[in-house]
Amino acid sequence: MTEEDLPDCRARQVCSKVDLYDATQPWIERKCRCLGHKPCSSDLSGEDNHTLSDKTTLYKTCEPIKRLPKCRYFKDAAWTIYSFPDTNATQQIVNCHCPKASMTYLLKKLSYTTPSGELGNQYQFACSPQSRLRCSRKEPCKLFSVRRRHEQIDEVNASTICQCPRDHTCPRHHTEPGVLPGVTYAAEDIRTYHGYCMPDPSLDTYRFVGDKD
Repeated sequence: MTEEDLPDCRARQVCSKVDLYDATQPWIERKCRCLGHKPCSSDLSGEDNHTLSDKTTLYKTCEPIKRLPKCRYFKDAAWTIYSFPDTNATQQIVNCHCPKASMTYLLKKLSYTTPSGELGNQYQFACSPQSRLRCSRKEPCKLFSVRRRHEQIDEVNASTICQCPRDHTCPRHHTEPGVLPGVTYAAEDIRTYHGYCMPDPSLDTYRFVGDKD
């Protein structure tokens, strides 16, 4: 899809989504074009004043982020995603920015009627402070939701559930050791994985020359 084929952005709409889950293969999904021939930022950092950061995803907006109010935990919808079943497209409208060191979660799902008369869904996401709870024994520290977008690209949402105990780390990628497969939702082509705390490899005991087996 070329820039000319993209729809015009609505006010506070995400114009581009940058996925940094796989640092060796970041990918950008263009959503709409900014009015007035303004370019939508493709910066791989969040320091351009047009970026909302959530976990490993950067959401770019045409408007400067400084103009957005700060969200209240658990109350305000940081953004709303509208689905359009007639075109299989989505729109993401931002309302406020989360405080630093926070994460988003699905606040509520509501039905609405699209401009074409179809029944669609809107998903509201709110802000939450990162969990400070310690993981219990055999409790997963992270949940991965994986959806295949392209032949070589997976869209991954990684949510931290609890904090690992001292000298342990939580897997960062769903292909790392310590990750086990969970439920698969075939209709939505979504696979889930649970990550468990693993001993910190940097603390392994090193063997020296002359050590006996």
